[in-house]
Amino acid sequence: MSDIFHEVDEEVRRERLRQFWERYSLLIVGAAVLVVVAIAAWQINEYWMAKKAAAAGARFEAAVTLSEQGKHAEAESAFAKAAADAPDGYRILSRFRAAAEAAQVKPADAVKDYDALAADAALGSLWQELASLRAGMLLVDSAPLAELKKRLDPLVAPDRIYRHSARELLALSAWRNKDTAAAKHYLDMIANDADTPPGTRTRADVLSALIAANGKS
Repeated sequence: MSDIFHEVDEEVRRERLRQFWERYSLLIVGAAVLVVVAIAAWQINEYWMAKKAAAAGARFEAAVTLSEQGKHAEAESAFAKAAADAPDGYRILSRFRAAAEAAQVKPADAVKDYDALAADAALGSLWQELASLRAGMLLVDSAPLAELKKRLDPLVAPDRIYRHSARELLALSAWRNKDTAAAKHYLDMIANDADTPPGTRTRADVLSALIAANGKS
């Protein structure tokens, strides 16, 4: 008797499965196809991204070679071309390297390049602040203190990663522009920051000594 009930249960289960399949088979097959297509699309995208990154890397290395050969104008052009269609990482590096190459032959153009990077919010604050700092390095010998302050004052706060270099550049600019009070202000910031690197602290001490010596003369 139990065998009969077992056979009946099996038949009921088979009938339910058949009804379920007839009702939902298209959805099941469709979902499976979507999964396969999604995996294939992801793999194709990964392949093309890897291929694009490899090509960008090759262009970047070729530009680096030009730079090492002292062909700065050619290197600048090569980095600019590499930045045009490279993936994000290579694009940012290429833009910075193009500006650095321009600085070797036409600093004013390099400052414009760095300003464009500093204004590009898509890069993020760390890259933007680095661009501002690099522009300040090019201008420290020639620009008025007010211009350096406009570029670098936002970088000197205690939570800014490039604060040490920014303070040093501003102190140097103030000294060269004969603004002793401003120079001492930035030198005090350097002296009072426990995290100031030894090299920066040593150069600040030398500048402080020069200011003190000029005050006595």
